[in-house]
Amino acid sequence: MPRDTKSTFHPRPSRRQDPERSELSPQLGLISYAPDHFLEKAPCTLEDCLGPRSGEGIHWINVDGLSDPGLLEALLGSFDIHPLVLEDVMALEQRPKLEDYGDYLFAVLNMLSLEEGTERTASEQVSVILGNGFVLSIQEVPGDVFGSVRDRLRAGKGKLRKMGADALAYSLLDAVVDGYFTVLERLGDRVESLEDELVASPTRETLHSLHDLKRELNFVRRSVWPLRELIGNLERRDSPLVGEDLAPYLRDLYDHTVQVLEAVESLRETLSGFLDIYLSSLSNRMNEIMKVLTVISTLFIPLTFIAGVYGMNFRFMPELEWRLGYPLVWGVMAAVAVFMLRYFRRKKWF
Repeated sequence: MPRDTKSTFHPRPSRRQDPERSELSPQLGLISYAPDHFLEKAPCTLEDCLGPRSGEGIHWINVDGLSDPGLLEALLGSFDIHPLVLEDVMALEQRPKLEDYGDYLFAVLNMLSLEEGTERTASEQVSVILGNGFVLSIQEVPGDVFGSVRDRLRAGKGKLRKMGADALAYSLLDAVVDGYFTVLERLGDRVESLEDELVASPTRETLHSLHDLKRELNFVRRSVWPLRELIGNLERRDSPLVGEDLAPYLRDLYDHTVQVLEAVESLRETLSGFLDIYLSSLSNRMNEIMKVLTVISTLFIPLTFIAGVYGMNFRFMPELEWRLGYPLVWGVMAAVAVFMLRYFRRKKWF
């Protein structure tokens, strides 16, 4: 079953960033398939989604929205899912995990996307339940990265329609991991732009952007690190729901999570270096300012001395009686200033 490396990311705000969308009624979608047939209903009622269960094949029910716990309870209850799973589905901002309930596997993970307009990272919790002949996916809001999976099922190309529900669950996890690469690519572009700004003219806004990027990368890292553990446990787990033929694909998926984690660590180290560059730039800028101020102060030291001497107003100061005394003093001070400037320039002090 070839991987689809061109998974399309559909940007949308997360539920926590767009509370109005979180109050929308949940939307259910059904895809029921076998090697020789395909059925898709979206949107559909709970009864329509549960109807094809009596037939053969694989049944994938996707739920967009968590605003109706009663509907979710009825859906999970029809598949004999433990009530604790519903609590985990409704409890947001969980750490990605995998739990084995015997007759089914329950996984929670974070799906990342790019906010529309701002291109910042948005997160959405996704719950996936793998059972005997069915897969349930429950999301916070409409919009996901599963478009490529749906397209492959509709087209009937490849091995996905000929494999079991475990292959479908793998494809959903694979699409989520592919989405991480899309987010990291955009974060990498922002890091490069920030580097150019640091070299040119760093400002306080540059420092704020640097801290924002570090926070986003830390969040991605917190999402990927337990996801690697989740996929590793799924690969090693001796469950009858996961066939032996899926092992190579799970190893490939594990490798991709490691690649994502390494890319995140690399960007975090780069940003840490950017902070040193920023502080060095500020220090260099301050040194240049202090150099200019020091040169100005040094120029005025002898001029202040001359002005102080002839400002004492003693009675028997012969220079005070000279007709050309005033312009002569100005000339001496100008000559001293020019001499010092040329001397500083020759020493390359400024």
